[in-house]
Order: sequence, then structure tokens, then C-alpha cells
Amino acid sequence: MAEDLRIITGSKDDQYHSLLPQISALLEGEQDEIANMANICAALKEQFNFFWVGFYLVKGDELVLGPFQGPVACTRIKKGKGVCGTSWAQEQTLIVPDVELFPGHIACSAASKSEIVIPIVRNERVIGVLDVDSAELNSFDETDAAYLAQIIGLIEFNLF
Repeated sequence: MAEDLRIITGSKDDQYHSLLPQISALLEGEQDEIANMANICAALKEQFNFFWVGFYLVKGDELVLGPFQGPVACTRIKKGKGVCGTSWAQEQTLIVPDVELFPGHIACSAASKSEIVIPIVRNERVIGVLDVDSAELNSFDETDAAYLAQIIGLIEFNLF
């Protein structure tokens, strides 16, 4: 298991390319999903200095807050509500350049300006989402979507 991250500068692609094997090393041999989600949040926050990085897990008809890095957050989100709930309902990644323009956006923090949410799909159903917020507008694109999906794929979700 890696004990430290090597933080690099450069293009977004370069940063993810460097971070992906490091996250893989962090997760190697660890079977606990909560521990792995926590380390992923910490690694993404440290490398990119995102405003907020976290997981929400499906529990019944709600997403419930899981491991995260950043300020306190909304604890429960209904399916179809806000960016996270909509990503869950639509079973697709959502990139929101300006959260103020997203219908029904849930403002856990007024400092959040843009957002990306990637659903975690196992056995053909969404079991959670990875939510990343930025304090800047237009922070996320398809590069983020592709790499964040790869990072989610590194976790073995066996208990859900």
C-alpha cells in the first residue's frame, strides 16, 4: 500500500494519469469499501484541491452521505433530486458547469459553483455516486468523467 501521494502539476490528463496508479496502490489488498472510498476522496482532494469530494450510497429510496473530504454536506438526497439524485435516477454521469443553472440544485454549500457526479453501477443497478464539487465555474469535462469512472472501477463493492 502506498503511504504518500506524489502530487504533480501539469495538464488535467497528466494529473489523472499520475494519480490513477497511486490510487490503485492505495487500494491494493484492502477489501473494506469505506476505507477505500475515504482514501479515494483524500487523494482526489489532495491532487486537485477540489472544493468537495465524496460518495453517497443508495440506502432504500435515498442517497446517504458516505466518506468525503471538504465542508459538511447534505446527509440524505432523494432519488431524482439535485445533481446527485438526478445522476442516480438517470444512471448517467452529469457534468454541471454552473450549479445555479441546474433545475432543482441542492445547495449544500453556496461556495460550490460546478459539479460532476458519476454513478456507481454494480449488477446493473446504481449503488451510489461519486460527487465532486469545485468553487470555480466550468471545472469539469469529459476528461474528469473518464478518469473518475476508472477510479470508481478500482473499488470492489462486495457488500452492497
